[in-house]
Amino acid sequence: MIEWIPVTGSSRIIAEAYDPAAETIYVRFPDGVEWWYAACPPDIWEAFTSPGNSRGQFIHQTLNFKPNGRYTG
Repeated sequence: MIEWIPVTGSSRIIAEAYDPAAETIYVRFPDGVEWWYAACPPDIWEAFTSPGNSRGQFIHQTLNFKPNGRYTG
């Protein structure tokens, strides 16, 4: 089961989660759509969630180039 972490201060996403065993980042957008991004080792997760980092820019510049798709839980 995914443990969603609420995100504050972002206009692009409202929650995020990480599965270290699968090396997959999960993102929930304001419209309720959830997306997964695979092939994300812990250093990518740490960069994505680092304080002061724009998650929207990180998705655009890094995560969109990883295997990804809509998460249907």
